[in-house]
Amino acid sequence: QVQLVESGGGLVQPGGSLRLSCAASGFTLDYYAIGWFRQAPGKEREGVLCISSSGGTTYYSGSVKGRFTISRDNAKNTVYLQMNSLKPEDTAVYYCATGLVCGYYNMDYWGKGTLVTVSS
Repeated sequence: QVQLVESGGGLVQPGGSLRLSCAASGFTLDYYAIGWFRQAPGKEREGVLCISSSGGTTYYSGSVKGRFTISRDNAKNTVYLQMNSLKPEDTAVYYCATGLVCGYYNMDYWGKGTLVTVSS
């Protein structure tokens, strides 16, 4: 059974950092793309970053460039989202998803999300 479980969310002050994890089970991450998406209160879900099976990175949100990075550890079947210099507008539920290639409509499986709140 394919499963994605996000963790690492929480409350952080503006300017702080968090690292989210997306642990996969039921399949091997090596051959799949993993994307991070977020949904802020009252807004539609949007793409943040995606990493392909070959390690290429796609940014979907210009507002996170230079602050967020994505990485994968295939040995641990886990993908990470490192978030630095966090801003209140980064507050959202963050989801990871997987598919053969990057792209919102290419994602076949989704996690349940982890809440990130950026506030003083």
